[in-house]
Amino acid sequence: MTSEVKRSVRIHKGRVFDLFSEEVTLETGVTVDLDIIRHPGASAVVPLRKEGEVILINQYRHAVGGFIWEIPAGTFDGGEPPLECAQRELAEETGFSARSWQALGRLIPVPGYSDEEIHLFLASDLVPATQRLDQDELLHVHHLKMEEAMDMIFRGEIRDSKTISALFLARARLGA
Repeated sequence: MTSEVKRSVRIHKGRVFDLFSEEVTLETGVTVDLDIIRHPGASAVVPLRKEGEVILINQYRHAVGGFIWEIPAGTFDGGEPPLECAQRELAEETGFSARSWQALGRLIPVPGYSDEEIHLFLASDLVPATQRLDQDELLHVHHLKMEEAMDMIFRGEIRDSKTISALFLARARLGA
């Protein structure tokens, strides 16, 4: 046993996630109150346009007060499988689809207060598709050399954890 949930109350039901307050007894016998975000999961994509070039988006994120650099990503739509979510988000956000897909792994971005898991993919052999941004999405699509994206990480210009992780995993997969 690592913990036992004594009480779980939904505080808020949101558009994307739910917020719960839980009373938990740890295996040490200590009882704590925790706020937990329950999230349906998400997928994120490193789109490889041609050898050495990736597509990044510069997207407005109100929670952090401005635009940040990211890879295309989105939350599962209902019971949508991770690959289908990744394929949908790539087209919707960038205007490209891919003929080749590779799983890069999964990550849990904030395990201290959320159960969100993000599935990471590498997409290649891109072809034009129809971009269909959601009403609340404000973003700009950029084509960058992989090395420039990596330099942006080291300069602190890319701060999004899923993007940093996925770019490093993609670079390793590509043997660069």
